[in-house]
Parts: sequence; C-alpha cells; structure tokens
Amino acid sequence: MLTFEEKLQIIENNFPQLKKKDVSLKRVNFHYEDSAYEKSNVVYHLHPNGNGFVYGGFLENYPTDQKGMINIRDFDADDLIKVIQESITSLSWNEENTREAAIVGNSQEERWTNAEGHSLLVVEEDDWWNVYDGLNLEAVFGSYDEAEDYLLEEGFRLK
Repeated sequence: MLTFEEKLQIIENNFPQLKKKDVSLKRVNFHYEDSAYEKSNVVYHLHPNGNGFVYGGFLENYPTDQKGMINIRDFDADDLIKVIQESITSLSWNEENTREAAIVGNSQEERWTNAEGHSLLVVEEDDWWNVYDGLNLEAVFGSYDEAEDYLLEEGFRLK
C-alpha cells in the first residue's frame, strides 16, 4: 500500500490539472475545475492513513459506493494513475458529456445500448422515467419497470 505522502506526490506530479484543497482531519481533496459536470471532486478525502477515494460514477470497471466513489487504499502507483486519469476523462468536456449534462443534471440515469452500438439514456425526472436519444425525448414511462420492458423489447441492454 502506498503511503499518504506517496499518493500525494503521485497526484501532484502527474495531474497538474487538479487543484489541491485541504479539508478537515488533515485530509486532502483534488478538484478538476474544468469538469463538464457539477461534480469536480476527483480525489476525495485522501487521509494520512493512506485511505482515500477517487470519483468513478461514470466508470464501469471499478466497484463504487453509493456516491460513485472508488476506494484507493490498496492501489499501487500504476493503478492510482490509471483510475485518476479515467476519472478525469469521464468528467471532461466532449460532445457526449455536454449533451448528457444538459439532460441529466443531478438526476439518476442509466445508459442502454443495442447490438448496433446505438445508445439511449434513461433518466428519472420528477417521478417519471424518460428515455432520451441524444437530446430528443424518445419515450416517457410512469415506472422504471415500464421503461425497462420497453428497452428490452427494442433490443437494448443496460450498459
């Protein structure tokens, strides 16, 4: 396990785009101020005991908690660099992020894809489940189960 000092050095030396912010109990956060989303905290509560978290809410290859955070306590240097870079990339501006940020905001969402690679976004908004194709509202359902049934019938699978 990397020490707190080693993790700090790795982050500061490899990610100049992150801004360090000291928080309570000698913990440190690192923010990505160019984030396409309201979420900008990439490294969260890096603690002197070596524990800490990286935001992985848009990443698929890591276990996350309910807030989308990945525990990095036991990460080695290569894994730490990789997960932070993936987090930054997932928060960076691109055509898809910009479009989704306009739709999703702080709502719960899921991405569904079909065999041809086409994707739809399912977003819970005001107790309705809306299905978006890009910026276009494709369908509205009163329950998640109805939205799920529709997507499965249309050949989509949860990504």
